[in-house]
Amino acid sequence: MSKKKKAQMSKTLVEKILDKAKIPYQQYEFPTHAEGDVAQLTVDHLNVPEHDIYKTLALTGNKTGPVIAVVPIDEHVDYKKLSKASGNKKVGMVPLKDLIATTGYEHGANTPIGIYETHHYPTYFAKEAEAEDTILVSSGKIGRSVGINPKQIVQFVHGEFADITAPEN
Repeated sequence: MSKKKKAQMSKTLVEKILDKAKIPYQQYEFPTHAEGDVAQLTVDHLNVPEHDIYKTLALTGNKTGPVIAVVPIDEHVDYKKLSKASGNKKVGMVPLKDLIATTGYEHGANTPIGIYETHHYPTYFAKEAEAEDTILVSSGKIGRSVGINPKQIVQFVHGEFADITAPEN
């Protein structure tokens, strides 16, 4: 009798970058074809608290150009706070039509790891992440995430923790 090998997910480019940097992570995969609130589907499927799942947002500052904000999915980036933290007078979201040209990723796949690797944009993580042992960020492909220590990822992308969030209304 032959033993069945457990199917392992192929690695995304981001996971390969983390392997090369010897940064430990956990792979996560969730359904992307279901209808409904993607954030809620992710929480339900992965059995992970919503506040531990982070979204990567691409913004542009009037002085610095592109700026990356990494915030929990249950919060919003506060433009005034991010402007102050990044040394800009004003920041705004990168238009969807310019997202791939700016970050190299489509909407829903932006990842601070891959963006840093190719562009070295200034990256700011919500200060709440600093108190967590693990946060989930996209691994550069829709439906894929990595669970990673926030202090290690901030160090890797030369980012910083900052007060940049506002609760959802």
